[in-house]
Amino acid sequence: MKEELNRPARKGFLQRYPWWVRVAVFFCIWTLLGVSFALSTYLGALQDNVQISWRRIVSGYLADFYLWGMLSPLIFYLARRFELRLHFPRNLLIHIGASIVLSGLVLSAASPLVWYLGYVNVARNPTLWILWHNNAFSIYYFHQGLTIYWTTLVVAHALYYYRGLREGEARTSQLAAQLAQAQLQALKMQIHPHFLFNTLNSISALLHKDVEAADIMIARLGDFLRLTLKRSDAQTVTLDQELEFLKCYLDIEKIRFQDRLTINIDVDPETLDMSVPNLILQPIVENAVRHGIAKQVLPGRILIRAFQKDDRLLLEVEDNGPGIEGNGSSPAGLGLSNTRARLQQFYGEDFRLQIANANGHGVLVSLDLPVAKTSLL
Repeated sequence: MKEELNRPARKGFLQRYPWWVRVAVFFCIWTLLGVSFALSTYLGALQDNVQISWRRIVSGYLADFYLWGMLSPLIFYLARRFELRLHFPRNLLIHIGASIVLSGLVLSAASPLVWYLGYVNVARNPTLWILWHNNAFSIYYFHQGLTIYWTTLVVAHALYYYRGLREGEARTSQLAAQLAQAQLQALKMQIHPHFLFNTLNSISALLHKDVEAADIMIARLGDFLRLTLKRSDAQTVTLDQELEFLKCYLDIEKIRFQDRLTINIDVDPETLDMSVPNLILQPIVENAVRHGIAKQVLPGRILIRAFQKDDRLLLEVEDNGPGIEGNGSSPAGLGLSNTRARLQQFYGEDFRLQIANANGHGVLVSLDLPVAKTSLL
């Protein structure tokens, strides 16, 4: 699974080949377009009984299309930089202006180019004043330039959309793999010999002292397993559902630690309907129990907070354990690398996971997540 997650994203069809192969392919495409337009015009002229030179017309069209071919990387850049789906009125005006400027540029450059090739044509007089005022190239070639620009722009948007779709599919696949890994680790924790030994030992001891408490512990263990399997396919859940699952786990630990563990949950009611990645809090709280509460003989306390600040969802898990040794920075041994990797897949760089010593005593883990984006996942 790790090899699958670390595998680089697949390249596009042409990106798999050297640069000169890609240049040759685009050269052939623009050549075919130029020849196709020239052939259409030539056949139309023959049908109207108009005498026209094939060499002259094909050279003119090839000059136009080769110039547009050299400008196509710029059009692709403009398509990516000023995507029409974003800031539509402004970007539309930018592309209208760019299409007019580039069409005029090609119109002005193609005429002297064909002239100096030796095919003298009144319609391709290299004098720019005559070009614009004697109707040379005129409306037809200018309209053709606009058509080429907007066709290239549409193709660029289609390719970027297709690439984004493929990247989205790859990202969804990685999210599913990360979720499966988190579920597997949760199940491992459930069947881990140490966990099972402590849980079953606590149940065994309670059966002779407090049958009601033992019955509650068995029931909560069943709820814990049931919720884990029930939500195995969900990538996101509401914070309320995440807390419901977390309470099952904490109820088991509270019965096991008895008076040595106190749980305080301070959650803003407005955050309960917000979406969070499935099983995102459980490994954080588990670390607090295993590395904080279990390592001290004094009464332990775990505080879970959730509140909204502007358009961000802030989640905090704090314990009063021994804390982090050294400089108080995030240690590598807390087992939260999978949580950080899953958040990276969900939000890219738009999140913050901070692990540090609390102001008083213990460890504070803080999550800063975007509210708007979590609801779309």
